[in-house]
Amino acid sequence: MIDEKALISRTIQGDLQAFTLLIKQHERLVAHMIGRLIKNNEEREELCQDVFLKVYDRLGEFNFQSKLSTWIATIAYRHAINHLRKRRIPLDHIPDEERFFSSFIQDENPESLLEDKDMDDFILKQIDLLPTSYKTVLTLYHLEGMSYEEIGAVTAMPEGTVKSYLFRARMLLKEKVKKYIAKEEWL
Repeated sequence: MIDEKALISRTIQGDLQAFTLLIKQHERLVAHMIGRLIKNNEEREELCQDVFLKVYDRLGEFNFQSKLSTWIATIAYRHAINHLRKRRIPLDHIPDEERFFSSFIQDENPESLLEDKDMDDFILKQIDLLPTSYKTVLTLYHLEGMSYEEIGAVTAMPEGTVKSYLFRARMLLKEKVKKYIAKEEWL
């Protein structure tokens, strides 16, 4: 594994293999950032490509005051938000079809898998109904493992706001899940 500074240096010098490695190391992060905000698959792919072009163009500006992943996530987040604003799409309710919760299922029982899939679908639908900021904070924290400070850097939110949004998003989801489970038990 090549160290981050060497990877950046080689990429700035025009080493396309280094840039390809940089893309491979961060493509999941960019896909999550874009995917949480953009519904259309073609737009997602195009925006992900645009993000890496921006990363390539601006890599010389990276000053190592944050992790490279935080810097790239910031570019991806802002690019997606700007795209939505240009298209005049409201930022508080953006659908998403990503199935990230299914990766947590380990049960082999088909009946349990079906129940888990139903719960995953329900949770994803509820996440889709959350305001964009809540959705973004949840994604960065739970899927990308970013700290509050890193999320703040990506979203330009104070750390206290990040914590508050994460707490509120979890509480909203928790209440919805409780109601869903109660409804299922009733049937």
